[in-house]
Formats: sequence, structure tokens, C-alpha cells
Amino acid sequence: MANQRLTGYRRPDGRAGVRNHVVILPVDDLSNAVCEAVARTVPGTLALPHAYGRLQFGEDLDLTFRTLIGMGTNPNVAAAVVVGIEPNWTNRIVEGIAKSGKPVEGLSIERFGDLNTLAAASRVAQSFLQDASEIRREPIERRELIISIKCGESDTTTGLGSCPTTSEVVDRHVRDGGTVIFGETSELTGGEHLIAARCVDDDVRGRFQAMFDDYFKLIEESGANLLGSQPTQGNIRGGLSTIEEKALGNIAKTGSEPIVDALPPAVAPTRQGINFMDSSCAAAEQITLCAAAGAAVHLFPTGQGNIIGNPIVPVVKITANPLTARTMAEHIDVDVSGLLWRQYNLMEAGDRLMEVVDRTINGRLTCAEALGHREFVLTKLYRSA
Repeated sequence: MANQRLTGYRRPDGRAGVRNHVVILPVDDLSNAVCEAVARTVPGTLALPHAYGRLQFGEDLDLTFRTLIGMGTNPNVAAAVVVGIEPNWTNRIVEGIAKSGKPVEGLSIERFGDLNTLAAASRVAQSFLQDASEIRREPIERRELIISIKCGESDTTTGLGSCPTTSEVVDRHVRDGGTVIFGETSELTGGEHLIAARCVDDDVRGRFQAMFDDYFKLIEESGANLLGSQPTQGNIRGGLSTIEEKALGNIAKTGSEPIVDALPPAVAPTRQGINFMDSSCAAAEQITLCAAAGAAVHLFPTGQGNIIGNPIVPVVKITANPLTARTMAEHIDVDVSGLLWRQYNLMEAGDRLMEVVDRTINGRLTCAEALGHREFVLTKLYRSA
């Protein structure tokens, strides 16, 4: 399995992707309707509707731009059509995507209307899709791919089974020269010192600690009781009574390798190894940020059975909960419940997951892809102007 031949799509910037999407990307919520109409007109393209992009400012606006540009430059994307209500912000996103060297074109709706924009965007999308269909898979190295990780609907089996199994693949990927992104800042509470101790130097440790402290301060200053949100109702049902219990399970999936960097949300890693990214614990938000940072595959351990997917990044879901594996089989890519029954050891569970990851890299659809789960959610930091 370790020697399985891997294939992917080589992009103009040298990166390798495992999917070949042509995306129709709205700059703002007002442009969703046109983008979705283009995707219906040109089957095989993929619209990415979202709820934001108007009257944001400062750091919040910068994050929106980074996320949208990152989705267009993700190595799983072959080309992008960008549609916005006005030309200035549309062109900013087009210029950001164009730096990757891949085909991109922008259109604005003002002074043209929906119908003319739909016609023009559909013609571009058709051309991009036809060109993308000629891009062939070629051999790639595992180390060329960025893998991201996040767990969800965790329970006692997550920390005991699916997260340790994920850590096996994380360590193997890093030792093979690959890059991994993890985050879920508030979900490290009570175990943040374990992450800090693994940071490669004082600079990375200081930046990680500042990100964690800032998130924790925000939560404390709100005066809210997070019980029910952290841990979630599903976590509580699954036997996790405190955020500290949840954090230890969460950290169990991050492997044992040194943490080489601490990144703001939606920023692409520049250092090989395992990278922390400051991010929400909401599944769709965090995976979207990882996609914007260049992740090609996402590993998602779950206990109670989270059903998350993503439009451009295949999400591989792993569970060690035998009830979930039986009752939600259509959502589970890898069942490692046998690990808890001692039917095989952790290394063998890692082999099982690695095999599915490799098949996913080579083109096999994940459960979420086959079921049409395309959750795409921008992270919003504060109120709009």
C-alpha cells in the first residue's frame, strides 16, 4: 500500500491536485443566482454559493478575499469563472487567482444584468470545462499533497480509535515529506500546552500561544456558557462531559511530529510538516479554510457521525464507533471499530486508512462526494459595515 502508484493533476504553479473542478465563484451573495444558473447551464462545472461578500471591512474582508482566492487557486481546481455585482472586487479576486497561472475570467453584473452575465459566463465556463477535460492524470509524489484534518461529532470512540488512526497517517505523511494542516483553536482548551510543547521553536510557540489566547479571551469576554456548543450536544450524548476531554481526543489525531508553523486562517503553508491554522471548530468553516490554504484531501474522524463534505476537497470520514458504522454506513469511508475490539492494532488501522486515502487521491469518490455533500461556509469575524 505504501508503494501504490499515485496520480494527480499538475497545475501551472507546479502543485498537484486530486480533482479537476471548474468552479463558478461568486464574489458576493448577490451573485449566487447567476453562478448557480451557469452551473446548471454548463453541467460539470461547480458553483460555490455563499452568504457574504458585501460591506465587510478590515481583517474580515481580507479573510473573505483570501478564502475566495484560495478556493480558486486550490490545486483541485482547473479553472475559475468569477462573478460579482461590481468590477473592482471581482477583479481583485481574478488577479489573485491568475497568479497561480490557471485559467480565470471575471464578470460583473452591474450595467449588464443577470441574463447577459449568465450568457457570457456560460460561454467562458463551457470553454474552460472542455479544456479541463483534456488535462490528464500523471504520476505524483505523496509529499506533494497537503492533507488537512478535523474531527467532528466526537465521542469516546473518537479519542480512542478514529483520531489515533488519523495520527498514524499524519505521521506517515509528514515523514514522507508531506504537509498537514490542523486547527480548531478553541477545541484545544485544556490541552494547548501539549501543542505548545511540540512547536519547533519559540517563534512558532509564541505565535500559536497568541492565537489561542486571543480566541480564549474572546470566548471569556462574551460571558456565554459554551456548554452545548463546546462540547456540542452530540459530544455530550457520546460521553464527553468537558471541553478538556474533547481537546485530548482532538489532539490525538495530530500525530507526534514537531509543529513547524502557526498560520492565520486561509493562509497556505510554506513549511513542510504539520502546521497549525487558527480556525473555527465548525466543520464546514474549518474545512473551507483548509481548502483555501491548498489542502487536496481532508481526513475527518467522527464518533456520532458527522456528514460533512466540501465542494472541491474530498473528505474522508473515519469512525471507530460500531453503531455509527452500522447505522450511517453511507457516510463512513473507513470503519476502524475493530481497533477497539482488538481485532487489529493501531498500525494496521493506519494501513486501512492509508489505503483509502490513496484510492481517494487516485480518483475514487468519497461518501460525501457520492452523496453530493458540498458544504462551503466562509468564516466571518464581525458585523458588516
